[in-house]
Amino acid sequence: MKLLKAFRFIVLLLLAGYIFCLNKDYTPSFNSFFKELTVRQRSHSHAREKRAAGDCFPENCSKINVDIFLSMDTPNNAEAIEFINVLRGAVENVILPLHIIDELVLGSVNLTTACYPNSTGGHQCHCEDQLLWSSDICDTYGACSNASTQNCDCINGIPNGQFCEPSIITLPTPLMTASVITVIKIRTLKTEPTNLIQQLREAVDIVLQFNATTDLIVTSLNLTTVCYTNFNGQQQCQCEDQFLWSCEICETYGACNNDSIGNCDCINGIPPDGQFCETNVTAACLPPSTESAPTGPPTLEARSLSFTMNIDFDESYNDENNDVYQICLLSIETQSRIHILGLQSADLLGFSAGSTIADFEITANTSIQDAAVDALLMAIFSDLRNTFPVVFDSPSNLVIEPPRIFFEDNVTVTCGPPPVELDLRITSTEWRRDGVLINEDDRHSFSQANGAETLLITNYFFTDNGRYQCQLFDEESSFRQDSNGRFNRLETPTIQTVPLQNTILCEVGQQVSLQCSVQDPYQLEFRGISNSGAFTCVADPEFGNGFLNDVGRASCEINEVGEKTAICRVSGEWEDREDNCTLQRIVELLGQSRFLDEITLPEFLEELSNVTLELSQQVTESPNNIDAIVTIINNVATFVTTSTIQISQVSMEDVLLTTDVLTRDEARESWDILNLEALIETIETRNTIPRNESVSSLLLFGLEGITSRLINASLNIETPLILLNKTTFTNSFNGDFNSTVEIDIEESSGPTNLTVITFESLDNVLPPRDENNATGRVINGRVVLVQSDTTVDNVSFTFDIIDETLGNPQCVFWNFTLFEGLGGWDDEGCELVVRDDETVTCQCDHLTSFSILMSPFVPNRRVLDFITYIGVGISMASLVICLIIEALIWKEVRKKDKAHLSHIPIVNIALSLLIANIWFIIGASISEGDKKNPDACTAATFFIHFFYLVLFFWMLASALLLFYLTVFIFGNISKTTLIAIGFSLGYGAPLIITVITIAVTEPNNAYIQETVICWLNWDKSRALLAFVIPALLIVLINIVIIIVALVTILHSKGMSITVQNNDNYIVVEIARTLAILTPFFGITWSLGVGTLTDPTNLGIHIAFAFFNSLQGFFILVFGTLLSRQVRSLILGLKPSQNSGSGTATTSFGTSSSGGLFGKRNNRKNGGNNSSSDATASSQVASS
Repeated sequence: MKLLKAFRFIVLLLLAGYIFCLNKDYTPSFNSFFKELTVRQRSHSHAREKRAAGDCFPENCSKINVDIFLSMDTPNNAEAIEFINVLRGAVENVILPLHIIDELVLGSVNLTTACYPNSTGGHQCHCEDQLLWSSDICDTYGACSNASTQNCDCINGIPNGQFCEPSIITLPTPLMTASVITVIKIRTLKTEPTNLIQQLREAVDIVLQFNATTDLIVTSLNLTTVCYTNFNGQQQCQCEDQFLWSCEICETYGACNNDSIGNCDCINGIPPDGQFCETNVTAACLPPSTESAPTGPPTLEARSLSFTMNIDFDESYNDENNDVYQICLLSIETQSRIHILGLQSADLLGFSAGSTIADFEITANTSIQDAAVDALLMAIFSDLRNTFPVVFDSPSNLVIEPPRIFFEDNVTVTCGPPPVELDLRITSTEWRRDGVLINEDDRHSFSQANGAETLLITNYFFTDNGRYQCQLFDEESSFRQDSNGRFNRLETPTIQTVPLQNTILCEVGQQVSLQCSVQDPYQLEFRGISNSGAFTCVADPEFGNGFLNDVGRASCEINEVGEKTAICRVSGEWEDREDNCTLQRIVELLGQSRFLDEITLPEFLEELSNVTLELSQQVTESPNNIDAIVTIINNVATFVTTSTIQISQVSMEDVLLTTDVLTRDEARESWDILNLEALIETIETRNTIPRNESVSSLLLFGLEGITSRLINASLNIETPLILLNKTTFTNSFNGDFNSTVEIDIEESSGPTNLTVITFESLDNVLPPRDENNATGRVINGRVVLVQSDTTVDNVSFTFDIIDETLGNPQCVFWNFTLFEGLGGWDDEGCELVVRDDETVTCQCDHLTSFSILMSPFVPNRRVLDFITYIGVGISMASLVICLIIEALIWKEVRKKDKAHLSHIPIVNIALSLLIANIWFIIGASISEGDKKNPDACTAATFFIHFFYLVLFFWMLASALLLFYLTVFIFGNISKTTLIAIGFSLGYGAPLIITVITIAVTEPNNAYIQETVICWLNWDKSRALLAFVIPALLIVLINIVIIIVALVTILHSKGMSITVQNNDNYIVVEIARTLAILTPFFGITWSLGVGTLTDPTNLGIHIAFAFFNSLQGFFILVFGTLLSRQVRSLILGLKPSQNSGSGTATTSFGTSSSGGLFGKRNNRKNGGNNSSSDATASSQVASS
């Protein structure tokens, strides 16, 4: 143990210098020197002398007092006392106890003696407080002051190795003897080691005594055991003179010369555990055991280990003569003997790449403990770190909190602290995820405390999952620690509650049902389940009970987030239901899309495409899911366009796979809802929000942004509905893409990278809304996105027509700025070149997203326009003539009550149709103008609707008059009453229908159709039924009335009752007019319904246009000109009174009408015919 005391002496000596230099800024260099020496001394101590690892406490450690002599050179102009004062302060500030190494603790430090030059050129040595020089020393050197006592506190000189003492009695230090065993290992060339052993014997055989230190004297040195490997590869250990192996070792390993005696001087092997040849081995060996001895060597345990050096790998390191090989092997062998109990071998297997990894193997005849392996690796690290930059791999894992992680949690990863045995001073830190360096940013922050490094991850996303590694550097060497696999990420539980919100009456004994559910593997438990009046809405399965205008809330489905809402209405139902639920996985991706970086982007896009494909049905059926994914794509586009990141082919394919799902036919209904909501929002916020991009426009905008960052390489990407081609050309370009679009560029400004994306079903996404805000067209070709990195002023597109029955092609591009940012198709800069039967060729002066719009309803508008406008002109002229005629004869007609009643419907029918035609022309001019006016178009549609209904309801009034005159089941009704009924029915009923129609559909922007003319909507609200149903119903009623009237007239034929020929004539006129106009109007509007059911049938369109445009002409002919009374009044002919030369002749015969209406007049006049009535009848009949 004397050698260990010497080591402690040296350590304390260095410690004193270290303490003093704390205030002199020499800490780094002293600490480095101290660390190097202490580690080296520990490494070369034999295992036999090494104490058990662990902290040393006063109660289990021996105390040693050590005197330290510190010599300092001071400047000539400096006062020595100043330095002494500094040393006093440094000693007083030492925090004790101070752990130097595992086995050495500094318990106290006392400054005893201070020596320095005096003014006369000599030296003085002063004792500190409570310390004195002995009387002998005071007498020898002389006291500084003439003290009368034998002891003194200052002498004139510096004694040799003597210091002030706490007492005047000086006790000599007794000498102690100790035996120290030292192992010397020498690597030799492939030669017989005998010469080296002899040289070692001669070196040891020297004259001693040797003073190692003032307290340590080496008195003798003996060579006991020599071990080596002979040419046969056999290990032998030979004893020197007067030394032998014990019986047990000789029996275990076998004697080299097969001696029969128990003791031997040479064995075949190297014993472990620091066993050596011994002296005075005289005891006789025990006789051999009767039990069978093991025939082979003891069982060995092997461990394959490695360590990493942070140097570039070189194959030459595997050469045994290479310096790196020899240094590492020496360290492995030396430290293995110190730390591995029962070591048999320690072999360096070789080096491999990965920086430079040294693989080695140790074997022992006892169990190799993990703690011993850790100590070995730490010792090798400490031994080599001054030669190579070494990496110490921690046997423990990174600490991750919380252990179970949910989406958007804050996660901390703690690294270290490194073991104190490594004695590391952390100068820098590196964090990696899956080998990729993590930089500090908004979501990743680093901190240090108590020797440990911490990584904080804010808002954890799935792309944060992976294997984490930290590396703590002390200059070039480092401490490295890894995570145990990937994070334990859990799916966020989504709890579904039905109903989510409910209102109940507080009644005793009432039971309320509440259902909760959650996805696997979670389970639910209820904790603490705890207004009066009549409910308006009761027991709804989703929203429960509620009062009037209450807003109810319901949970989303499992794996969805958000909520469903509804409002309790007076009908007793929860109406205005809104589904604001979105798939949870998409919501998580949406949150992460705001925190992307270059490292996570590829993995994020892959996950986005996987989720979209996996949940494609839920995505396409939900506008909320589509909206969220489009926002994600737009966030990606914003990120890549505002950075220098390029999109790889794999990432671009992920984007197109996602878009492919969004544009499927199954998603069309969802896109219609999104486009309608965007249109409504734009109209409502037109004066407050300057820009309101629609979801469909955002999708195309995001795709254009991402495509602009695509890598510059020729590539092709194809999905089921999308084709991307990127190529490079120099002068001109011509390409056919998927045999649907051909692009021709005659000239470019230089080498050009051209990107073309052809979308097969983007018409499901982008509404066919042109710059005039008219949706009466359809996208009749592929949508193609074209981008280049140079200026292209002239590009030609040839589109294959999808539906060859459509016409009026228009070359357009998508303009993101139309309609306050809503977006629409614009033809600026594009023109139609030629239209063939199957293709349309367009010429444009810029690049963006292009397609063609065509009319979905009328294959040949020119023919229909000709028929419509010529027919309407004839109709309006006929109606004007009809009204003029009625005005001329109106004075005469009013004289006869029944004639007056028959002409009122004709005048109102003609007037309403004339006004309706005028509004039709106004609506056509609004629809086909350069700039659309929705408000004006709505007004035109309202009046067209109203006056067309007026026409039909006056026809109904005329039919009811006929019914009254023939059947007469209502009794006697005055003329004024009949007129009031007619006007109420003719104008009141149409007004009610039109007001209700516009009130119901206009708030949802579903009143007008916005086609080539202003008319009622069909696709969105079926508002057109508000005209078709009343019109066709009136036609059916009129036909029934006509049949009833004809049957009644025919039934009364042949009666001999005298009739009033005047009344008979009125019935004939009304019946004839209705019999012709009712079928005509019925056929006309039945054809109108046919245009809706088969919009591409040219024959139906022509027939409808023909009949519709000639309605006025038919009213003039069959309602006015065919009347004999009207013709006679026009010609100015007045029938003579009391003329008996003529007879009242009708198509039914004189007797038939006389019998019928004679019965009615008898009722009215009590059976007596007045002379005036008879005269009037004769006058009409004579005509």
